[in-house]
Amino acid sequence: MTWAMISIVLISIVKILMTCLPTGPVEWLIKKFEIHSKLSEPNVTVTIDGKQLEGDDKIQVIHDFNEATYLKQHYIYPGTEELFLHPKNSKTPLVLDTKKGKNDVRLFVFRYNDRIDVVKQYKKKVVAYSLLSDHLQKS
Repeated sequence: MTWAMISIVLISIVKILMTCLPTGPVEWLIKKFEIHSKLSEPNVTVTIDGKQLEGDDKIQVIHDFNEATYLKQHYIYPGTEELFLHPKNSKTPLVLDTKKGKNDVRLFVFRYNDRIDVVKQYKKKVVAYSLLSDHLQKS
């Protein structure tokens, strides 16, 4: 009987804590698992066709990337990573190199008329998703 009461009390406490977390831990959890994370200018290197962008161009690309609207994630089947990294009908991609914690992250931004495809490489993982950004699509 006492074990049943103790387990009910513990489960109730866990339930209350999970449903009433303070804003700080909730934002930390969301930021940890978000796919389209925001980039900060000092930590990002932007290259296009092997040429590194600097100054206002770099700031504008990062701003447009951060303001883009997330559309959907694409599932990458094992062994098909190269199809996402080198699509046939795309313009020259923007390559954004940054750090997330201790890990180096490389973002390939492929521009189309109707969407932006982003392929994110970090550790040994590849994640692909689509964005909507008028400024990036037109440039």
